[in-house]
Amino acid sequence: MVSDTVLAAGYAALCWWFGTGIILWLDRLPPRSFRWSLSGWSILLLLSFWAVAESMKSSSVSNAYLGFGSVIVMWGWHELAFLTGWLTGPRKTALQPGVTGFVRFKQSLDVILHHELALIFNFIALWVMQRDQPNHVALCTFALLWCMRVSGKLNLYFGVPRNGAQYLPKHLKYLASYFPTNGVTPWFVISFGASLAVWVWIIGQAQLGVVEATTGWVLLATLLGLGILEHAMMVLPWPIERLWGWALRTKNETVLDNATLDSK
Repeated sequence: MVSDTVLAAGYAALCWWFGTGIILWLDRLPPRSFRWSLSGWSILLLLSFWAVAESMKSSSVSNAYLGFGSVIVMWGWHELAFLTGWLTGPRKTALQPGVTGFVRFKQSLDVILHHELALIFNFIALWVMQRDQPNHVALCTFALLWCMRVSGKLNLYFGVPRNGAQYLPKHLKYLASYFPTNGVTPWFVISFGASLAVWVWIIGQAQLGVVEATTGWVLLATLLGLGILEHAMMVLPWPIERLWGWALRTKNETVLDNATLDSK
């Protein structure tokens, strides 16, 4: 039914929008609050693993929503751990000036290594939990987030017109040195084009009746579309405060206006 599709798509968009916003908001609170934020979210992380395990037991509509939402919470823990500086990598300084090639790649990997390993371990845990279980929505949600995140990080590595460096919190400002500002690169064309082609193809398959547009399918298709939108924001003059302005404002920070952003 159309109403079921709209509900699932709206749920996915709300999880993506609010989940991203609350992480941005928490990261802009005073650093002394980070331990409480991470402690609270760590409890949510444990609950999300339990909820994912429950969701995998059957392919019902409610379990599709439960698995998807639980993974968004799970992913939020990783984002918060990274943006608070608690789980980044062994290197916590700016890129060495003038380095290129393998040295630049090694230094770039070192600033996010621990975070990437945590994501890999999380995926392995979900993979083990999925064994002999019929509902794959949670595992597929995490895998899709992971793939789009890797694609986004590679785009930042190669360079994009709008790398979002101005939104980095003070304790992570050194990361800006790893984000070159370039025009549209071949990698962006490949990654964006491939993602868009896959999204158009799966939508077409559903329209033709080749695949059934279940609740889980709609959730994943919507998430892929939102990931493509995030990629587009790397090249389009569309500041993220248009979506998350409420999350980027704190008592100590004011969101940069469009004129300021355009002047950078």
